[in-house]
Amino acid sequence: MSESPHGPENHLDAFLKHLEDERGASPYTIRNYSQTLNEFAAWHEKERNQAPAWDKLQRDDFRFYLRHLGRNKLSRAATQLRFSALRSFYKFLVRRGAVEASPIKGISLPKQEKRLPRFLTPQQMLALLDAPRTCAQPAEGKRALSPALIQRDVAILETIYSCGLRLSELCGLRVGDIDFAERLVRVRGKGKKERQVPIGEPALAAIQTYWRQLMQPPNREQPAFLAHANGFKPVSPRVIQLRLKRYLIIAGLDPHLTPHKLRHSYATHMLDAGADLRSVQELLGHAHLVTTQIYTHVSTERLKKAYDDAHPRA
Repeated sequence: MSESPHGPENHLDAFLKHLEDERGASPYTIRNYSQTLNEFAAWHEKERNQAPAWDKLQRDDFRFYLRHLGRNKLSRAATQLRFSALRSFYKFLVRRGAVEASPIKGISLPKQEKRLPRFLTPQQMLALLDAPRTCAQPAEGKRALSPALIQRDVAILETIYSCGLRLSELCGLRVGDIDFAERLVRVRGKGKKERQVPIGEPALAAIQTYWRQLMQPPNREQPAFLAHANGFKPVSPRVIQLRLKRYLIIAGLDPHLTPHKLRHSYATHMLDAGADLRSVQELLGHAHLVTTQIYTHVSTERLKKAYDDAHPRA
C-alpha cells in the first residue's frame, strides 16, 4: 500500500486528539488509553531495543505482549482493558489509512471472570447520605470543613444517588444544567451524548442550600459543584473520592467503595422498585441494553438468597 501521509510518530498523538475531539471521550479515558499505549511502547522498546513502529507491528508482537502480561499475573479484566485500548487505536489507524488491517484482530484473550457489581442497601445509603453532617464537629487531629464544603458534599452524594451519575458526569455539571421547575438534570455522558435525568427533591434542596452558602451567587455557566466556596474551578474527581472514603468510614461502611458503586446502588434500587430495564438503560446512559442487564442479575441473586434464607423447604 502507499505510505501514509501521517508519520508513525504522530499516530498516537492523532489518536488521542481524535478521542477528545471526535468521540468526546472523558479525560480519564484519554489518560487510560495514553498510559496503555505508552506502556506497550515501553515494553516493546525493552524487548526489541527500539520504539514500536505502529504501522509495522505484526500479530505475533501482540501475542508476545499478551504472554508478558500473563507472566506478570495481570488480572483478566486489566488485560482486557489494555487490549481494548490497543484495538481502538488500530481501528483508528485503519480508518486513517496507516495500516490495511488490525494486527490485534483474531487474538484470543482470557475470558473475564463475571463479577456482579457491588452496591449499598437503601439503609446503608441513607447512613452514607447523612455522614457529611457529622463533619461539622472535626475528629481529633482533623481540621473542620467549612459549612459550604460540608453542604457541597451532601449535595454531591444526593445528586449522584438521585441521578445515577458517573463521576465525570457529576464533575461536568453546570449550574444551568439543573432545572428546578421540571426536576430534570441535563447530563453530558460518554461520547458527548446528552440525556435528561430526573432528580429528586432531597437532591434539589441540598443543591439550593449549598449554593446559598457560596461566597457569591452562581451563574448558569459556572460548575455546579466548586472546589472552594469562593472559587470558580469544579471540584475534582480525586477530592470526591477522598471525601467519600471519609464518609464511608463515618457510616461504618467499606471505605474501599468507589463513587461508581453509588451508581450501581441507584440502578439496583430502581430495578428492585419495579422500574423496567429499558428505562434504567436510558437513565444510566448505556449505549447497549446488555450493559444494564448485569443489574437484573444482582436483583435475581438477592431474591434467590432471600428465598434460601426464608423458605422452609429451600
